[in-house]
Amino acid sequence: MRSGIHAGLALGTAIGALVLAAGASSAETIRVSYQPSLYWALPFHVATEKGWWAEVGLEPEFVTFPAGAPQIAAAQAKDWDVGGTGSVPAILGAARFGLKTIGLTNDESRTNAIMTAAADIEAVKADPSQITGLVVTTNSTADYAARACLAQMGVDAGQVEFINLAQAQIISAAISGNGRFAGVWAPNTYTLQERAGYDYLCSGADAGAIVPGALVAREDYAADNPEAVQKFLAVYLKAITWIKANPDEAKEMLVAFYSEGGVEISDAGASAEFALRPTFTLEEQLALMARDAGASKVDTWLTDIAGFMTSVGTIPAAPDAASYIDGSFMQAVGDSAELSAFVAAN
Repeated sequence: MRSGIHAGLALGTAIGALVLAAGASSAETIRVSYQPSLYWALPFHVATEKGWWAEVGLEPEFVTFPAGAPQIAAAQAKDWDVGGTGSVPAILGAARFGLKTIGLTNDESRTNAIMTAAADIEAVKADPSQITGLVVTTNSTADYAARACLAQMGVDAGQVEFINLAQAQIISAAISGNGRFAGVWAPNTYTLQERAGYDYLCSGADAGAIVPGALVAREDYAADNPEAVQKFLAVYLKAITWIKANPDEAKEMLVAFYSEGGVEISDAGASAEFALRPTFTLEEQLALMARDAGASKVDTWLTDIAGFMTSVGTIPAAPDAASYIDGSFMQAVGDSAELSAFVAAN
């Protein structure tokens, strides 16, 4: 992906007041982190291709990571400002140095799952005690979903051997006939379906484990640059709005985006990404983060995941949701006539 946008002035739009008169050369640099070839990162690619960053006076520098743990470590070192990540690393960052969750990327509940050979699924459901070992990336959303699935099936997680492998290693193990039960997330789920004959045994959604992805910001950066954080959210949300309105073109862009990250996805896999992973508009984000009647839905979802993290020893105690889930930046986008118009315009 390109490291920045060098676009000219955006003229004749409802958000003209947001454009920097001097052009992209005067745009404010913002360092955006993400993990490549993941569905929730597609809006960054779309916004880049469409030139929307420059329209709000931002010039992104993209910083990518293979997984959440190194991404969070880099945030602590102040190597990036804002970005997207999984809920587990978002909570880890909150517990360790106050990383703020400022929105959601998508609902990944149906694409974090235990998978096994399709021919074995009914037999395993009839006798879940067959699950004595699981290859999974530990301390991840797949781990969280897998443990929820084991509990639902009546399997004591303490009696299961958890073998910690990176997702690429899990795919290799399954294809070579090792790792009968695999804990994976999309798009690796589709790869196992197509190349190893695996299918879903149980997903997070099946077990009632909601797995949201998080939009995040460093606490110090957000405090010093609130308007830049708001504009970052507006760009992301505009891309979500466009993707929902243009699914065919968006799928083509997804395939190209994944290929840039070294992942080849089939047409069926691309369609599954859109079908299985709900994303949220500005209005939906505000509703999910609202605390008018007590804890928000986002508070509840991330508190449940934080409980999992304490149970496996990832963090010593779950951080209070109100201490790190901050809806004020999203609310500011909704309250701004210019930014909300920018989000809605397509």
